Amino acid sequence: MRSFEIPTTYRSPIISRVKQLRKTTDPRKQDFTPSVLDFGRLQVLLARHFGFCYGVENAIEISYRAINENPGKRIFLLSEMIHNQAVNDDLQSRGVQFLQDTYGNQLIPFDSLTPEDIVIVPAFGTTVEIEAYLKAHNIGVQSYNTTCPFVEKVWKRSLKLGSDDYTIVIHGKPKHEETRATFSHARQHGAAVVVKNLDEVKILEGFIRGEKPLSDFEVYFNGRTSEGFDPARHLDRLGVVNQTTMLAEETQEIADYLKQVMLDLHGEGELKQHFADTRDTLCYATNDNQRATKGLLEEGADLAIVVGGYNSSNTSHLVELCEEAMPTFFIQMAEHLISDSEINHYDIHRKEEVLSTGYLPDCDKPRIIVTSGASCPDSIVDEVIQRVLSFYPGAAAPEKALETLAKAY
Repeated sequence: MRSFEIPTTYRSPIISRVKQLRKTTDPRKQDFTPSVLDFGRLQVLLARHFGFCYGVENAIEISYRAINENPGKRIFLLSEMIHNQAVNDDLQSRGVQFLQDTYGNQLIPFDSLTPEDIVIVPAFGTTVEIEAYLKAHNIGVQSYNTTCPFVEKVWKRSLKLGSDDYTIVIHGKPKHEETRATFSHARQHGAAVVVKNLDEVKILEGFIRGEKPLSDFEVYFNGRTSEGFDPARHLDRLGVVNQTTMLAEETQEIADYLKQVMLDLHGEGELKQHFADTRDTLCYATNDNQRATKGLLEEGADLAIVVGGYNSSNTSHLVELCEEAMPTFFIQMAEHLISDSEINHYDIHRKEEVLSTGYLPDCDKPRIIVTSGASCPDSIVDEVIQRVLSFYPGAAAPEKALETLAKAY
């Protein structure tokens, strides 16, 4: 896999050493057990995979190249490039302006743009409608299009499904930038509907089986179907694609559930006429990060700290996985670890930041998981580890822990 040119401020002396060691000892990424850094007074467990993925590093490289190649020009991002406040703040400090917020609300009118301006497409991609508007006004975006290749893969799969007259079922958060972009592209090629989770799929099942009146369809899926969507016709042939940052196993569960519904209704012999195999749309990085998190949990620990943007979908799913096994705290930066007794963290259920006390384990040599989402720089994870170490006087230096880890491999 190619290497990207990203600012050195996003790199980490601790994390880089650990990742290089794992790359050397496990080049095919078959081992999902964590790396254990032993600091004497505590152990820090790092997931086999975490932090910047291919798509994020690609987006960062292109965005900073746009800045360097266009001194004096106005530079805009269609919306947040990735869901990480530190990265977006740094881009804004270099003069980059956001045209929309993360929910698609306009911050700067499109009609204020000129052909001389530089417009960067974020990693999530953008809608067909926005692309068409910019093209019609001679505002180019292809030079600095950072759309993740795996998002584009989902779009291509949607095209194939629509061309084969399957309805495209998109598993995603309806308001997320990537889901909005994927929905926009999918509905150009066929009927499409967005479902958030398995509960909504079970509602959809009621219409597929004829157990719910079709007149109620809009009650559940208003604003989440392509124009002219007719549940009487468009729920007969289905294919599932995903927002690439959703739980991979959840997307597969949705696909398997709908496949079984079609199997019940039409039988094995007719299944392919009513359900398309779309297993290949799952993002490898999301899959690897989630499998690595499960590897962490199997190892066992006293506490998990998950680092990333609060509006990051893939990070929130890591939090969900960790919460099932142990006390878990979702933070954006090291400063949220106020002291050894207080922490500011985000509650994904209440959707607000809260202050908790007494969060560190009350035991000898605690085992603490530290991991992050795909849009979080390693440097921030490094700062979190250093902050945790400061709460344990007498803990071994990182260099010593890295030497011990290297000998273990």
